[in-house]
Amino acid sequence: MSQITLYLDDETQALIDRAAQANGISKSRWVAELIRKHARSEWPKTFIDAAGSFPEFPLREGDGTNHLPPDLPREMPNVATSTRQC
Repeated sequence: MSQITLYLDDETQALIDRAAQANGISKSRWVAELIRKHARSEWPKTFIDAAGSFPEFPLREGDGTNHLPPDLPREMPNVATSTRQC
């Protein structure tokens, strides 16, 4: 297991001391858990599990649950006959 040295002001050190004690874990473990929580580059499992769990969400495709009205046709202005002055 590797070790690091942190230089902390007294107020920050006191915050770590209180938080670790309140959670019933060592300061080292408290800091390690905080780093794992905030420095990971993957989505948490709870976030992945939530994908697709909102059936009323209007952006779902392919499963017949998209209840949006049909899109309106788009019209392109005829540039040659436009009366708009540039």
